[in-house]
Amino acid sequence: MSGGCMKLFDFPKVKIEKKIRLIELFAGIGAQAMALRDIGADFEHYKVIEFDKYAVASYNAIHGTDFKPTDICDVHAADLEIAEKDKYCYLLTYSFPCQSLSVAGKMEGMSRTDWENGKSTRSGLLWEVERILGELPKEQLPDILLMENVPQVHAEQNKADFDLWCEFLRKKGYQNFRKDLNARDYGIPQNRKRCFMVSVLADDFVDFEFPKPIRLEKVMKDFLEDSVAEKYYINSPKARQLIEKLIANGTLDSKKKFREQRIMRTIDLCVKNPREITVANCIKARYDCGISNLQADGSGVVEGVW
Repeated sequence: MSGGCMKLFDFPKVKIEKKIRLIELFAGIGAQAMALRDIGADFEHYKVIEFDKYAVASYNAIHGTDFKPTDICDVHAADLEIAEKDKYCYLLTYSFPCQSLSVAGKMEGMSRTDWENGKSTRSGLLWEVERILGELPKEQLPDILLMENVPQVHAEQNKADFDLWCEFLRKKGYQNFRKDLNARDYGIPQNRKRCFMVSVLADDFVDFEFPKPIRLEKVMKDFLEDSVAEKYYINSPKARQLIEKLIANGTLDSKKKFREQRIMRTIDLCVKNPREITVANCIKARYDCGISNLQADGSGVVEGVW
């Protein structure tokens, strides 16, 4: 403060000084819990809300927990058991399904009106989070909310609904900080852009900054094992056609030299226009389209051992 006036940017930073009780809605296998673990955060796996029994089984195996599959539609505010906020910081994650938003899905959206009329899409489960938070009095609201989703969550076709969500959070007392981040800017050689939003419950304005990008020092092959089972290799006429095109366009050296050096190169698995790439294309979670005619639809590593 100077002369009774607040200096520009003279605002409190977001800082957690209490033990975190982590509440994970749409928990999956607990990737966000892994992130807290990896940075050495003091936290406990407090609540896990996840419908998929296989994801929950994986979560328990990874984290040494014993959670049961739970449908978020059956969850109410009291089930979160938020108490003793003087002792704990409650961090709630809600990375809701992206299938109805992603360009790889049907892009049906996340309409709040459809949800109200009982015709919700998978991504429309966001409004179940609104329902749960709406049941909580302010003194029991989680201190921090964290969302991760595809950038299409705030694209033109979804903007009206996303703005409704952000306005709901503001009325509940949250300050929202949103940014699209790409995994390639944070040490992972994959071109995977995602929208992150951090919402902080605070009466006074707070200052929050997303991490700055770091230099990428690894490529896809750095994450592969030296010895890989034959079943993981693509052995097909399309694969041979792709390799011949890579040699013809100069991406790969002659077969003999390439084989002798056992070179490994990350490539775009596009048989029409194969090329070397520095980072992998976005890896799809549920299927491998193999070698296709579409550029940036898949990635692979070619090794000179044929």
